[in-house]
Amino acid sequence: MNTEVKIAGVTFKNPVMAASGTFGSGMEYGDFVDLNRLGAVVTKGVANVPWEGNPTPRVAEVYGGMLNAIGLQNPGIDVFMERDLAFLQKYDTNVIVNVCGKTVEDYLEVVERLADTSAAMLEINVSCPNVKEGAIAFGQKADSLYNITSQIKKKAKQPVIMKLSPNVTDITEMARAAEAAGADALSMINTITGMKIDIHRKKFVLANKTGGMSGPAVKPVAVRMVYQTAQAVKIPIIGMGGIASGEDAVEFLLAGATAVAVGAMNFVNPCATVEVLEGIEAYMRQYGIEHVTELIGAVE
Repeated sequence: MNTEVKIAGVTFKNPVMAASGTFGSGMEYGDFVDLNRLGAVVTKGVANVPWEGNPTPRVAEVYGGMLNAIGLQNPGIDVFMERDLAFLQKYDTNVIVNVCGKTVEDYLEVVERLADTSAAMLEINVSCPNVKEGAIAFGQKADSLYNITSQIKKKAKQPVIMKLSPNVTDITEMARAAEAAGADALSMINTITGMKIDIHRKKFVLANKTGGMSGPAVKPVAVRMVYQTAQAVKIPIIGMGGIASGEDAVEFLLAGATAVAVGAMNFVNPCATVEVLEGIEAYMRQYGIEHVTELIGAVE
């Protein structure tokens, strides 16, 4: 039984990774999960300078998932390279660094700093507000997405994954823009914008008013978007959004994803990533599937 997949020339021992922002850089999970078993660890978003993130409260439980408005709090690229990247180098797994920024120049600075490091791939979070475009996210306008993708591709030494926002009218338009600009792969979906109100206090639960919804409730939306995008582009897709089991992961593979990322479920069950991998393997044994790539896009 072979679980190996390839994305943009990078070989993954299996198609399971931890989604950005839900796994730190693996340090917090080392006691629960053997990081060597994962296809990759995707780091929390990294900016060119430290970000404080949003005011609290910034996490809320909702039916079927959670809302977060962390605001991409991170220690910046200097601390990240010295501490997090050094830690991850000890493990036999691919490291995918998630990059965030407020301007194209911010992103490029981080991309250039990572050029000669052990990072196998870069995942670009285009759900950040673009300060030069009136705070509309980079990933919500096709021309803005095309521009940032092409600029990053000119500077990046590693393959570039664009992480698409689902908060758009047509996800395939964004996917095509990223592909046309040279993206090597896509991650999808990022969180869906949501809101929760405390009816007894008549106040917003999150200080930010809105937050990104993740968890099992978003899975049907994510599977649909992965399927639509797989029909529209030729580059590989890393599928995510509410994956809680091996069966969930297989659904994404059948819809056209080459790999999957486990996100919110890491907060509920720190062993979720390995359990999802074991679930995929059990499914392959059950149906006599020799190679996991036989599942990719195999829905009829």
